[in-house]
Amino acid sequence: MKIFPWQTKKDFFTAEEQQQLVEAIQKAEQQTSGEVRIFVESKCRYVNALDRAQEIFFSLKMNETELRNGTLIYVAVKDKQAAVFGDEGIHQKVGQKYWEEEVKKMLLLFRNQKLADGICQAILDLGEALKLYFPYNSDTDKNELPDEIVFGR
Repeated sequence: MKIFPWQTKKDFFTAEEQQQLVEAIQKAEQQTSGEVRIFVESKCRYVNALDRAQEIFFSLKMNETELRNGTLIYVAVKDKQAAVFGDEGIHQKVGQKYWEEEVKKMLLLFRNQKLADGICQAILDLGEALKLYFPYNSDTDKNELPDEIVFGR
């Protein structure tokens, strides 16, 4: 399903890397009620990637999770920008500095031409934070958001 009418599948990742990213999301979400999504595009329409991440977060209706514990990893490949935006439930627990540190770690791996690895590491880190504050409960948990990567322009 295409969230945006202009959404296309870009060649940012090999098929294996795409599978690796989806599996990282699924692994992270098996330990938490939290949700993780990835949005990747060529260029950031804004000067601040965090503003773009916030716009996408709300466009994808990620703020509608029951516990407000969704997180979005945003990457603008050609602009070499990234951001992590977390909903109010998780943001209140980890704070702004946590998100900034995750972005720094991702960008370090990106500089070494390891785009998929950087995102995977961020997903696993987010999974650990979400697990700490929003542990998995087999009686009540459901996958509230799709796990696939969303591609922009």
